[in-house]
Amino acid sequence: MKILVSLFLIACTALPAAALAQVKSLVHKEEKRRYLVYTPPSYGQQPHKVYPVVFNFHGGGMTMAEQMLYTQMNRAADRHEFIVVYPAGVKQDWNVGFGMSYQDGTNDIGFTQALLAKLKQDYRVDDQRVYATGLSRGGFFALRLAAELPQLFAAVASVGAPMPEPVIAHHTSRSKVGVLQLHGTADQVVAYAGKATGYLSAPATYTYWLERNGITAGETKTANIGADVTWQEQGNGRQRVALATIREGGHTWPGADPFNIGLPIGKTTTTIDANETIWQFFSQHHL
Repeated sequence: MKILVSLFLIACTALPAAALAQVKSLVHKEEKRRYLVYTPPSYGQQPHKVYPVVFNFHGGGMTMAEQMLYTQMNRAADRHEFIVVYPAGVKQDWNVGFGMSYQDGTNDIGFTQALLAKLKQDYRVDDQRVYATGLSRGGFFALRLAAELPQLFAAVASVGAPMPEPVIAHHTSRSKVGVLQLHGTADQVVAYAGKATGYLSAPATYTYWLERNGITAGETKTANIGADVTWQEQGNGRQRVALATIREGGHTWPGADPFNIGLPIGKTTTTIDANETIWQFFSQHHL
């Protein structure tokens, strides 16, 4: 599930906001790990305000800069006043339990914990409002964070990535966390219907997180958004679980530039904007 973004796309979408992101690094397990940090203009103008943080994890084969330029989440950060962090995976990958050893592969959970601790030292972080999202392998990893670090992350959102089965096998805790999925039914890279021994289907992931959050009764909010998006959502008064099913949607970030360089990534919906949708969901959650 390697996702490659063309240099042409990067050149065309390199906006001034991207230039304001800072490349940082820390040493974790004797390895130098890099990440990008973007702070909205209001950060410098409001020196006493603490800010929510959104971790945005790249897809397999992508770089942190490509994830920033493809998703354009910095624009939403400007509008809604939050910090965005784009971490870099070792060999452009994340340990989600398949494709590498869950226990003996890259310690990305430890890296994320160390990175959040460093961000709290260097920036004015609202530690009650820390969130994670990602595309493909990055989305799988966001769900692993929801399972393993619910005490740190109030909510997560995965794009083109249902629940990894190895995460379920290794973690049976019932700690609660908000979870949103956005997934296209025509995704040829990560199947909406799931993959045996790899990951659940998108609907099964929705059900899994309802059960994990103890949401067993209540009215399910279902809505059709435009001609191609169906929204399902249910909550317990504190956490919410939602699934945006994009009919005929591909392995893409909703609302992003619908580029295609010959890879089987499929269609990009413009019915919803992933960044706005994700932030509106996140804004309903805090620790």
